[in-house]
Amino acid sequence: MAPKKPIDTIASSVKSPITFKEFSKDPVKGLLFIVIIAIGYLYYDGKINYTEQIEKQGQKIVLLETKIDQLSDQLRRSDSALSGAISKITVLQELGKIQ
Repeated sequence: MAPKKPIDTIASSVKSPITFKEFSKDPVKGLLFIVIIAIGYLYYDGKINYTEQIEKQGQKIVLLETKIDQLSDQLRRSDSALSGAISKITVLQELGKIQ
């Protein structure tokens, strides 16, 4: 006698919840069972995709926050330089050096 393959032992241990004879007697119950399995799979798949999207968006938010911080610092520096230049121009205009 040949040894059983692991796939054979798994297949023999997993029984179908509905037999063909039961399905042929009442196909609505069989179809409802299949629909319930499909809905369960779609729910699970949607949940997994949703959590992956949350993780990706979290990474994107962190990246964008660092960009905002960098741009805010650059804006502060340029604003300081602009105010310094404006004050120099006003002093030079008051002294009559430029018109």
